[in-house]
Amino acid sequence: MNYPIGLSITCAMVSFMTWQAGAQQAQNPFRFQEATVAGIHDALASGQLTCVQLTKLYLDRIEAFNLKGPALHAIITVNPKALEIAAEMDRKYQENRSGAGPLHCIPIILKDNYDTFDLPTTAGNVSMKKSVPPTDAFTVARMRKAGALILAKANLSEFARGGMSLSSLGGQVRNPYDLTRTPGGSSGGTGAAIAANFAVLGTGSDTGQSIRSPASANNLVGIRPTRGLVSRAGIIPNSQTQDEIGPITRTVTDAALLLDVMAGYDPADPITAFGNGHIPKNYAELLSKDALKDARIGVMSNMFGTQERHRDVNKVMQGVVAKMEALGATIIRFDLPEYDTLSSVVATSRYEARIVMERYFATLGPNAPIKSFTELVAAKTSAAQKTLEAELAVADGMNSQAYKDRMLNRDKLRLAVAKTMADLKLDAILYPLQQILVAPVTADEQTERNGTLSNGTGFPAVTFPGGFSAPAASAPLGVPVGAELLGLDYTEAKLLAYAYAFEQATQLRKLPASTPPLPNEP
Repeated sequence: MNYPIGLSITCAMVSFMTWQAGAQQAQNPFRFQEATVAGIHDALASGQLTCVQLTKLYLDRIEAFNLKGPALHAIITVNPKALEIAAEMDRKYQENRSGAGPLHCIPIILKDNYDTFDLPTTAGNVSMKKSVPPTDAFTVARMRKAGALILAKANLSEFARGGMSLSSLGGQVRNPYDLTRTPGGSSGGTGAAIAANFAVLGTGSDTGQSIRSPASANNLVGIRPTRGLVSRAGIIPNSQTQDEIGPITRTVTDAALLLDVMAGYDPADPITAFGNGHIPKNYAELLSKDALKDARIGVMSNMFGTQERHRDVNKVMQGVVAKMEALGATIIRFDLPEYDTLSSVVATSRYEARIVMERYFATLGPNAPIKSFTELVAAKTSAAQKTLEAELAVADGMNSQAYKDRMLNRDKLRLAVAKTMADLKLDAILYPLQQILVAPVTADEQTERNGTLSNGTGFPAVTFPGGFSAPAASAPLGVPVGAELLGLDYTEAKLLAYAYAFEQATQLRKLPASTPPLPNEP
């Protein structure tokens, strides 16, 4: 049959485009395990995947591994409307693909101290089981606006107190790489969930090292941002001074994409006014495989242990240093004596906790199951009961001399770090997040963590996979060891670029053996 020449050309073009799309799909079939934001968006665009299909795949993994199989106890609440929301996202995507947000149909797991208007926000406490805040946290609202799907709320160290990720509501979270160990804390539920591929992205909060500890323990990337970059409004608090929130993800790129959405000024958290003018248009676009070339990386020697128990971590970190040198970095080793003298006297949370907790409960309204910090402590339902009682006993902590001394000590440590970086012309400081392997679930607490360098100064830090310890019976791949880079205020883009260069050169991310692919996964 003969066609008009214009129609023949059109048909030929359509045929070519159809063939090209099919060829592209054949070349790049969607792989669900370790899926990234970019990979999912490509699969949605090519028709290999729908939002409903993707959401169902993650829900199946939560069903298979959260309370069954390895029983990670990583999730407290699954969004009962997740598939309904996904179906609506599919409908809107078909109507207007160009209007899709940067996190369109990307399932996110929130640490269960992030307020959500449609799901309980419990902090892991049984008395808070039915506490549904009136509004989203500022950052959660931004995620939804960017198109994200809030899939579930993660277990945690109750009220983000401590590093073991144990709560009265959710139980003890277990590390998917070694079920005899914790996943770090306090954001351990998020860490275990993202490591086990329960969602694409996760969030944590970090008063001490509670984003970075789970990142380290679960072969993930975690960001503790500069104080003032990301709003804490709508997060169940611990400290006015030390609290920060940020991403926990499997890749540096995805961490950068989530930070792009989370960062921004919020009048409800006035400290974010300092972030104005310091947020790049796009953190992800600033990543570079060559970022470590000519970078000056300081290795802080007094953040490393010297005993036999430190051997596994030190061996991994030696490899990190060597690889960074091979990628063009200049390594400068140094000690910071001020850290040894000040690190134990910069914590402020004990003096601030009662005040900030009472402020939070005042936002929940008259129908909240718990209406005050005093009522919470009186309920005696918490796995962190002793800590909460000690905090409640500090009636006017922010006016005490001890508190004022600690605030001065924070300034001293901040100045010491900044001066050392200036004297040595350092771009960043490198050290292990934890000097020993993450603790067994039978331990009382995590020990020998290095998070104070960031939480005691307000400077940003990025934790990323450094490697694994030697394989063992309980840890067939070994136990993950996280490396951390710290920089001066608002240098997140630089730190992420260094971590990205290392990540791309090493590809150290591995799926834990305890949560293998399910039969239905593409």
